[in-house]
Amino acid sequence: MNVAALRRVRAKLQQDQTAWGLWVTLESASVTEIAVGLGLDYVVIDTEHGHLDWGDVVQHVRAAVRSETVTLVRGTELNGGLIKRPLDVGADGVVIPWIETASQLEQAVAYAHYPPRGVRGVGGERATAWGRCLPEHVRDAEEHVLVVPILETVKAHQNIEELCRVPGVELYQFGPADYSSSAGYAGQWEGPGVAADLQAMKEAIRRSGRHCGVLGTSSQDLLDRQAQGFRWLGLGMDAGLLVRALSDALQAVGSPRRLQASLHPVPPGETAAG
Repeated sequence: MNVAALRRVRAKLQQDQTAWGLWVTLESASVTEIAVGLGLDYVVIDTEHGHLDWGDVVQHVRAAVRSETVTLVRGTELNGGLIKRPLDVGADGVVIPWIETASQLEQAVAYAHYPPRGVRGVGGERATAWGRCLPEHVRDAEEHVLVVPILETVKAHQNIEELCRVPGVELYQFGPADYSSSAGYAGQWEGPGVAADLQAMKEAIRRSGRHCGVLGTSSQDLLDRQAQGFRWLGLGMDAGLLVRALSDALQAVGSPRRLQASLHPVPPGETAAG
């Protein structure tokens, strides 16, 4: 567990400064090395969607060792094993999708903590220096582990006041696309009324003395989110940023292209379907 990095990012948040991060979806640990080299505050290794396996996860975690970058892992669901395992391989915290109620969030916190506070089992993996540093690890983990729920449904909005009162949670992540889907606007990043709902949730979280985050969709969007009071901001997902950079470069040299869902290339000058 990277206690120094966790203390550093918490200090920034306490001073109402912005923590900048990257969401990692590609298997190469070089992605996390680049994020570390740029001094990003955090990375989220995303196993909910896509193809990352546990071998990929541990390589990304290793890439951030002895850095000032906090390493989180997003799991696929609220599940004790899927919270315990990334923490055992050395992640500093977990990001839990589709949290809608206080009882679900309380369960997530319990899965991330050892008894008597929680129900996490003790393992002999990387986090404990392969069993050689059990007391030190347990002490650090109980004090510093991050549990970050993703609030991404209308039901979460309805329960926001209760969610803000759950002990052991200091950060909340928003998922605009899934929120839009739950509101009846699948396929939209922020469907009608969703932006206002997210702002209302953000205000409730800030009133409770906690912080919330969201992924930016562009440089201007990041500046807008920062001005709105979001302090845990994702610069983007690695693959999405790569596509954006390539697209901008092709546009600049007069050969604009775009992707289509089939991934079949579209000849320059033609319009992709959809």
